[in-house]
Amino acid sequence: MVGDSFEYAKEAVVGKWNQWIMLIIATILLGIPLAGYCLKVLRGEKPAPEVNDWGTLFIDGIKAIIVYLIYAIPIIIVYAILLVVGFGAMMTGDPTAAAAGVGIMLIGMLVVIVLAIIIAVFEIIGMVRFARTGSIGEAFNFGAILATIAKIGWVPYIIALVVLIVCGIIYGIIVSILMMIPILGILLYLCLIAPWSLLCARYICQLYDSAGA
Repeated sequence: MVGDSFEYAKEAVVGKWNQWIMLIIATILLGIPLAGYCLKVLRGEKPAPEVNDWGTLFIDGIKAIIVYLIYAIPIIIVYAILLVVGFGAMMTGDPTAAAAGVGIMLIGMLVVIVLAIIIAVFEIIGMVRFARTGSIGEAFNFGAILATIAKIGWVPYIIALVVLIVCGIIYGIIVSILMMIPILGILLYLCLIAPWSLLCARYICQLYDSAGA
């Protein structure tokens, strides 16, 4: 799946400089058109589709961002509560309370990370359902999402997500190194966002399809 996704992303941009430039522009425009384009990839279009119909890309991208934001609401609420409680304790002037506040924030960050992982397990399949049905409601059809994961198999599904996370770490390291190069690093980073997004979308598409029809 990783190999197929890498080749998919490579074929989408290498030697197709006009398309790569269009994807970079889609990235610069707050990533909205890029999000809409990735929905095409999630629908299973192969090879990577042409970057056109910008109106549709913008509309689909906005819908995708809405889905992401709705899924993020529990994380935002928990994080906000922990920040208020933690900072409140730290601002009391009491050393014991301040230490407790720091502890609350550290534990809170761990809770937020765990919550984000749990939500991502559902969000990934939900986003494919949204891409293929065009219905935002289907992104939150948890019964269908759980059924799909069950068909894939919970262990294979979790392993597949771990593999994607590892790839993300490698990508992050490469980007961090490139960002050390003045000016050129930022340009290279902009050039890599779209291929990485396509790789992830294609990988998730294959993961979803492994559940069968």
